[in-house]
Amino acid sequence: MKKDSIIFALGFFDGVHLGHQALLSACRELALERGCRAGVVTFLGHPDEVIRGEKTLLINTPEDRRRLLNRYGVEEIVEIPFCRELMNMPWREFYALLREQYHGEGFVCGEDFRFGFRGEGTAELLAQACQEEGLPCRVIPQQLLNGIRVSSTYIRTLLQQGQLEQAQRFLGHPHILTGRVISGQKLGRQLGTPTANVSLPEGLCPLPFGVYICRARTRELNAPAVTNVGIRPTVEGDHVTVEPWILDYEGDLYGQELTLEFHRYLRPERKFPSLEDLKNEILKNGEQTRKFFENP
Repeated sequence: MKKDSIIFALGFFDGVHLGHQALLSACRELALERGCRAGVVTFLGHPDEVIRGEKTLLINTPEDRRRLLNRYGVEEIVEIPFCRELMNMPWREFYALLREQYHGEGFVCGEDFRFGFRGEGTAELLAQACQEEGLPCRVIPQQLLNGIRVSSTYIRTLLQQGQLEQAQRFLGHPHILTGRVISGQKLGRQLGTPTANVSLPEGLCPLPFGVYICRARTRELNAPAVTNVGIRPTVEGDHVTVEPWILDYEGDLYGQELTLEFHRYLRPERKFPSLEDLKNEILKNGEQTRKFFENP
């Protein structure tokens, strides 16, 4: 086997959910058997944006998707821009591209995987092409949880409804959001609950406005956090912000990338009669967050 040979799992991998993880597990097994690296081939931009002209709000940013893929043992990530040329490429040409340009020496895909012009390439045809060349190919059946098909579409619906715990069951991990810490109005500092204002990336599936139990992570930090997602109506906010109050932390995170793991939706965002009332509610949410991680 060539030194740069790779076994590829194929898909878009938005959310890197339990279904994706089944593909990645099979990919790692094949890579170990064949003495290859484990990789994925995915796309920059959701294919539906080109095929159907529809904007798809995603679970993860490309950066968070890469983080999750790496977490599950992926060593090589190939991201191909999805364009009309690729959409119209015959499936045999796309297969040749994976073999020749990206050194694919075997493939893993889901049973409903489609590729090439008009989706004429199927998992069955991929398996046949691999068999002709003596390459390994595994087709993974759809994954069900409590009789429900695990899919990115279903998980997006759960997130939009604030069903974080149900979404986590289908994801196999907490929903994550990574952004850079930016300067805010410093109102939290005045209340004794200083927040790290996180820039909100564009194009993501929106969470309901409200307060969430989170865990905040950087390379040096791993701590519980109370996170408000919304427009801060008590102080007449006019744009959406993501503001975690990291419990028992007093450091400076400005300019750093901060990853938030969302564990539970606590309450909707609302306008309080006074800043004192807002502060008391935030402190209450802080205690709820501590108890959650003591007895998750």
